[in-house]
Amino acid sequence: MAAGSIIEVENLRRVFRIDRMARREAGKELIALDDVSLRVQPGEIFGLLGPNGAGKTTLIRILCTLLAPTAGRAAIDGLDVVKDTARVRRLINMVSGGETCGYGILTARENLRLFTELYGIPWRVARPRVEYMLKVVGLEKKQSVRTNKLSSGMRQRLNFARGFINHPRVLFLDEPTIGLDVHSARQVRSFIKMWVSQHRDSAILLTTHYMFEAEELCDHVAIIDQGRLQACDTPAELKKSVQKQTTLELTIYGLEPLPESWHTLSGVIKLVARQDHVSQMTHLNAVCTSPEVSGELIRTVATDGRRLLDLRTVQPTLEDVFINLTGRSLTEVEMLPDIS
Repeated sequence: MAAGSIIEVENLRRVFRIDRMARREAGKELIALDDVSLRVQPGEIFGLLGPNGAGKTTLIRILCTLLAPTAGRAAIDGLDVVKDTARVRRLINMVSGGETCGYGILTARENLRLFTELYGIPWRVARPRVEYMLKVVGLEKKQSVRTNKLSSGMRQRLNFARGFINHPRVLFLDEPTIGLDVHSARQVRSFIKMWVSQHRDSAILLTTHYMFEAEELCDHVAIIDQGRLQACDTPAELKKSVQKQTTLELTIYGLEPLPESWHTLSGVIKLVARQDHVSQMTHLNAVCTSPEVSGELIRTVATDGRRLLDLRTVQPTLEDVFINLTGRSLTEVEMLPDIS
């Protein structure tokens, strides 16, 4: 493994046996991770993007020592996650959006203190950290309130504070802003950037469904789908891969399915449609090889008698990269359960 990397994953594979009682495909296997390799450097925010069931959660569980890989190897700060489990756990922390923080009968302050004690941090060292993190998440005036009396948003902010309390070498943030109001989410993102800039020997691995969040925060992004790593690079370099293409956003009145002729139109790389049953509109994202192809698609829509309500050309985003690699939007509703 490469020297200097704080997270190292090589040829990681994880296979699950399908429960005979749960599914008809008795005895079959589910490949959650298939030959995944990546590296994260100290001082980096590394984004992991993928739909439900892509393998993100499985990868995080392995790195957090909660799940053993079927094959391959993973290490945190040079320590093997399987062979050096106890030592790895002292170096990491994890925050999952929507997760309950600690015990409801304890106050916000008591819960944070509890977690410092679990990490073996003396109170003289832990106390200023607890006070600081309560201030960061805006709970200093609620520190003496029992956690079960706090609102769901306050509990989520407390849970976020818990992740930083031990000054981890690697912090796993799994959808940290989901369910937060706009102001709180902005504060969370601002603190994440500031914390990493002040702890250059540490790193954060972030999963998010918000593409703008990944673009704002991440130094590198890995796109994972169906257990395989589809791409890994800086957001800028990933967007360059579709820069030569043209992305259109069209709003069409009605909910009729897209004709096959639209998908097979020469030069149209991807078509992703999202139906809005409330407004009775179809929002279409189209990736084309050139402006000329975009014009042909627009003429085809008009010729087919569809009512085009809005049209704009957009600059490439990570969403366009994801669509180009997987054929669908990350924000599409997933019909299959997340079993990774």
